[in-house]
Amino acid sequence: MRIALIVARADNGVIGVDNQLPWHLPCDLKYFKQVTMGKPVVMGRKTFESIGRPLPGRTNVVVTRNPDWSAPGVRVVTSLEDGLKLARAQADLDGADEVMMIGGATLYREAMPFVDRMYVTQVHASPDGDAFFEAPDASQFAQTSVDHHPADEVSPAHSYETWDRRATH
Repeated sequence: MRIALIVARADNGVIGVDNQLPWHLPCDLKYFKQVTMGKPVVMGRKTFESIGRPLPGRTNVVVTRNPDWSAPGVRVVTSLEDGLKLARAQADLDGADEVMMIGGATLYREAMPFVDRMYVTQVHASPDGDAFFEAPDASQFAQTSVDHHPADEVSPAHSYETWDRRATH
Protein backbone atom coordinates (compact mmCIF):
# COMPACT_ATOMS: atom_id res chain seq x y z
CA MET A 1 0.00 0.00 0.00
CA ARG A 2 1.56 3.24 -1.16
CA ILE A 3 1.35 6.44 0.90
CA ALA A 4 1.21 9.38 -1.50
CA LEU A 5 1.11 13.12 -1.09
CA ILE A 6 -0.40 15.58 -3.55
CA VAL A 7 0.48 19.26 -3.41
CA ALA A 8 0.56 22.36 -5.59
CA ARG A 9 3.54 24.55 -4.70
CA ALA A 10 4.91 27.76 -6.14
CA ASP A 11 8.54 28.20 -7.11
CA ASN A 12 9.08 29.98 -3.77
CA GLY A 13 7.51 27.09 -1.82
CA VAL A 14 4.18 28.80 -1.13
CA ILE A 15 1.18 26.45 -0.98
CA GLY A 16 -1.35 28.73 0.69
CA VAL A 17 -2.32 32.14 1.96
CA ASP A 18 -5.05 32.77 4.53
CA ASN A 19 -6.08 29.08 4.29
CA GLN A 20 -6.72 29.37 0.53
CA LEU A 21 -4.80 28.55 -2.65
CA PRO A 22 -2.88 31.63 -3.87
CA TRP A 23 -3.73 31.00 -7.55
CA HIS A 24 -6.58 30.00 -9.85
CA LEU A 25 -5.56 26.80 -11.64
CA PRO A 26 -8.68 24.94 -12.88
CA CYS A 27 -6.64 22.25 -14.68
CA ASP A 28 -4.87 21.41 -11.40
CA LEU A 29 -8.22 20.93 -9.65
CA LYS A 30 -9.13 18.43 -12.39
CA TYR A 31 -5.74 16.72 -11.97
CA PHE A 32 -6.26 16.55 -8.19
CA LYS A 33 -9.66 14.93 -8.69
CA GLN A 34 -8.27 12.42 -11.21
CA VAL A 35 -5.37 11.39 -8.96
CA THR A 36 -7.38 11.13 -5.71
CA MET A 37 -10.74 9.75 -6.88
CA GLY A 38 -11.62 6.42 -5.27
CA LYS A 39 -8.75 6.66 -2.78
CA PRO A 40 -8.93 7.63 0.90
CA VAL A 41 -7.79 11.23 1.45
CA VAL A 42 -6.19 12.33 4.72
CA MET A 43 -6.14 16.04 5.57
CA GLY A 44 -5.76 18.41 8.46
CA ARG A 45 -8.76 20.22 9.92
CA LYS A 46 -7.83 23.59 8.39
CA THR A 47 -7.58 22.02 4.94
CA PHE A 48 -11.00 20.43 5.39
CA GLU A 49 -12.46 23.75 6.49
CA SER A 50 -10.94 25.52 3.46
CA ILE A 51 -12.58 22.94 1.16
CA GLY A 52 -15.82 23.30 3.09
CA ARG A 53 -17.27 19.84 2.47
CA PRO A 54 -16.25 16.20 2.13
CA LEU A 55 -14.74 15.36 -1.25
CA PRO A 56 -17.16 13.06 -3.10
CA GLY A 57 -16.03 9.61 -4.23
CA ARG A 58 -13.36 9.40 -1.55
CA THR A 59 -13.26 8.46 2.13
CA ASN A 60 -12.36 11.71 3.89
CA VAL A 61 -10.19 11.39 7.01
CA VAL A 62 -9.59 14.58 9.01
CA VAL A 63 -6.75 14.80 11.53
CA THR A 64 -7.32 17.26 14.38
CA ARG A 65 -5.97 17.64 17.89
CA ASN A 66 -9.49 18.45 19.10
CA PRO A 67 -11.25 15.17 20.04
CA ASP A 68 -14.62 16.98 20.15
CA TRP A 69 -14.44 18.31 16.58
CA SER A 70 -16.72 16.69 14.01
CA ALA A 71 -18.20 17.32 10.58
CA PRO A 72 -20.77 15.36 8.57
CA GLY A 73 -19.37 12.92 6.03
CA VAL A 74 -15.84 12.66 7.40
CA ARG A 75 -13.95 10.30 9.69
CA VAL A 76 -12.17 12.17 12.47
CA VAL A 77 -8.92 11.04 14.10
CA THR A 78 -6.63 12.77 16.58
CA SER A 79 -3.27 11.61 15.19
CA LEU A 80 -1.63 11.05 11.82
CA GLU A 81 -0.88 7.45 12.85
CA ASP A 82 -4.59 6.78 13.45
CA GLY A 83 -5.40 8.52 10.17
CA LEU A 84 -2.97 6.34 8.24
CA LYS A 85 -4.27 3.18 9.90
CA LEU A 86 -7.87 4.07 9.08
CA ALA A 87 -7.06 5.16 5.52
CA ARG A 88 -5.02 2.01 4.80
CA ALA A 89 -7.85 -0.21 6.03
CA GLN A 90 -10.33 1.73 3.87
CA ALA A 91 -8.03 1.53 0.83
CA ASP A 92 -7.87 -2.26 1.27
CA LEU A 93 -11.67 -2.41 1.39
CA ASP A 94 -11.97 -0.17 -1.68
CA GLY A 95 -9.25 -1.93 -3.68
CA ALA A 96 -7.26 1.32 -3.88
CA ASP A 97 -3.47 1.16 -4.27
CA GLU A 98 -2.75 4.49 -2.55
CA VAL A 99 -3.66 6.55 0.47
CA MET A 100 -3.52 10.28 -0.37
CA MET A 101 -2.18 12.98 1.96
CA ILE A 102 -3.81 16.20 0.72
CA GLY A 103 -2.58 18.86 3.18
CA GLY A 104 -1.99 21.20 4.67
CA ALA A 105 1.54 22.20 5.53
CA THR A 106 1.57 20.70 9.04
CA LEU A 107 0.20 17.35 7.85
CA TYR A 108 2.68 17.24 4.96
CA ARG A 109 5.62 17.78 7.34
CA GLU A 110 4.37 15.12 9.75
CA ALA A 111 3.61 12.61 6.97
CA MET A 112 6.86 13.01 5.00
CA PRO A 113 8.71 10.08 6.66
CA PHE A 114 5.90 7.75 5.52
CA VAL A 115 5.48 9.08 1.97
CA ASP A 116 6.42 6.78 -0.93
CA ARG A 117 5.28 9.04 -3.78
CA MET A 118 4.66 12.75 -4.28
CA TYR A 119 2.42 14.26 -6.94
CA VAL A 120 3.69 17.85 -7.16
CA THR A 121 2.11 20.55 -9.27
CA GLN A 122 4.97 23.04 -9.57
CA VAL A 123 3.38 26.45 -10.19
CA HIS A 124 5.87 28.73 -11.94
CA ALA A 125 5.05 31.85 -9.93
CA SER A 126 6.15 33.34 -6.60
CA PRO A 127 3.06 34.61 -4.77
CA ASP A 128 2.96 35.83 -1.19
CA GLY A 129 1.85 33.17 1.26
CA ASP A 130 1.87 31.89 4.80
CA ALA A 131 1.98 28.11 4.23
CA PHE A 132 4.94 26.42 2.59
CA PHE A 133 6.14 23.09 1.18
CA GLU A 134 9.82 22.44 0.54
CA ALA A 135 10.96 21.28 -2.89
CA PRO A 136 11.36 17.49 -3.06
CA ASP A 137 14.70 16.31 -1.67
CA ALA A 138 16.49 14.71 -4.64
CA SER A 139 18.62 12.63 -2.26
CA GLN A 140 15.47 10.90 -1.00
CA PHE A 141 13.12 11.13 -4.01
CA ALA A 142 13.64 10.62 -7.74
CA GLN A 143 11.55 12.50 -10.26
CA THR A 144 9.88 9.80 -12.37
CA SER A 145 7.74 12.00 -14.61
CA VAL A 146 7.21 15.65 -15.51
CA ASP A 147 4.64 17.28 -17.80
CA HIS A 148 5.11 21.02 -18.52
CA HIS A 149 2.21 23.37 -19.31
CA PRO A 150 2.72 26.95 -20.54
CA ALA A 151 0.77 29.87 -19.09
CA ASP A 152 -2.57 30.62 -20.71
CA GLU A 153 -5.28 33.25 -20.22
CA VAL A 154 -6.47 31.48 -17.04
CA SER A 155 -3.48 29.73 -15.49
CA PRO A 156 0.18 30.46 -14.77
CA ALA A 157 2.79 28.13 -16.27
CA HIS A 158 3.02 24.92 -14.27
CA SER A 159 4.40 21.38 -14.34
CA TYR A 160 2.95 18.12 -13.05
CA GLU A 161 5.76 16.14 -11.42
CA THR A 162 5.81 12.68 -9.89
CA TRP A 163 8.52 11.85 -7.35
CA ASP A 164 9.11 8.35 -5.95
CA ARG A 165 11.11 7.61 -2.81
CA ARG A 166 14.52 6.19 -3.62
CA ALA A 167 15.20 2.66 -2.42
CA THR A 168 17.24 2.46 0.77
CA HIS A 169 20.03 -0.08 1.05
